[in-house]
Amino acid sequence: MDIGLGRQIVANYEKHGWVLRRVLIASLTEADGPALAEAFPGAQLTVAEIDALWFARTSHAGREAWELRLIAEQPYALFEAFEADENEEDRAEARLEMENKMREYAGKK
Repeated sequence: MDIGLGRQIVANYEKHGWVLRRVLIASLTEADGPALAEAFPGAQLTVAEIDALWFARTSHAGREAWELRLIAEQPYALFEAFEADENEEDRAEARLEMENKMREYAGKK
C-alpha cells in the first residue's frame, strides 16, 4: 500500500467533511500494522484484495453517505447513500457489493 498516497486522499476527503472509517489493505504483515495504525488513526484496518479507503459523512434528509475510494493515482470511487432508517445488515450488504465492484474494476476478481 502506498501510505503517502492514502494520506493525501484522506486529507482531500476530510476537507469536504468526510470521515475515514475503514482501510482495506491488500497485504498486511505484522510489521505493517503499527505504521498503518499511525497513518490512519481511528480507522478499522481490514485485510482485503484491494487497497482502498472507506469514508462516511451525513447527507441531506438524515441520510448517511459512504464512499469507497481506491488507493491509486487515477481516482476511482463508488458512492452509496443510506436512508436513516436502513438497518445495518442491509448497509453492510451494500458495502460488500461495492467492494466486489471495486475488486472487479481493479482486476482482482
